[in-house]
Amino acid sequence: MSTSHKAYLLMVSVAALFIIYVLYANFVHDPQATAFLSHKVDLKHPVNRPVWLKVMNVHIIFACMAMISGAVNFASFVLRKHRKFHRLNGYLYVLSVVIVDLTSGFMAPYATGGKATSMGFDLLNIVWLAMTITAIVKIKKKQMNQHRKWMTRSYAFVFTNLMIHAISSLLHNGFGLTYTTSYTIAVYGAIVCLAAAAELVIRTAFRKPSTII
Repeated sequence: MSTSHKAYLLMVSVAALFIIYVLYANFVHDPQATAFLSHKVDLKHPVNRPVWLKVMNVHIIFACMAMISGAVNFASFVLRKHRKFHRLNGYLYVLSVVIVDLTSGFMAPYATGGKATSMGFDLLNIVWLAMTITAIVKIKKKQMNQHRKWMTRSYAFVFTNLMIHAISSLLHNGFGLTYTTSYTIAVYGAIVCLAAAAELVIRTAFRKPSTII
């Protein structure tokens, strides 16, 4: 089994488990996000819970769609044998990224940690969208290898929520930092870690040029 195939199977496994967890946690276990909202203190503007919850639910659904559609399009057999589906599914991924960015932008002012965290999410949204647009430009120019690299960078950020919670849990539960401080650090830490992870994949699993044209 090749390195790229092993990396793909690991990615799909992590994505599937995380999607199941997120859907259960947000739509079954705590649909009112009581635990998460309890950390939002000292905000300049109070959270309109009904509106925030609706936006959050849309955010979660399209984040899951981006995770699924992106994973499917990285499957080599899809690109080799189902080019039209790959293209249409790519558009679904881009649409999902845009909607996740827009909903994130709405929720950013209410982020745990205040303005510092909000700015981190705004930076994340800009970086993610820029990478996704770059991937589109590259494929329009028929630069397949560059398209794959930029899609790898873009797709890494579908794991933002997972990385934020992993880092914040480590800092809060492991090192005793306050939840607010841990969360703020985690937002910026996630950007760095996911960008680094994407480059690692590009330089290992994708170090050989694609033979699919």
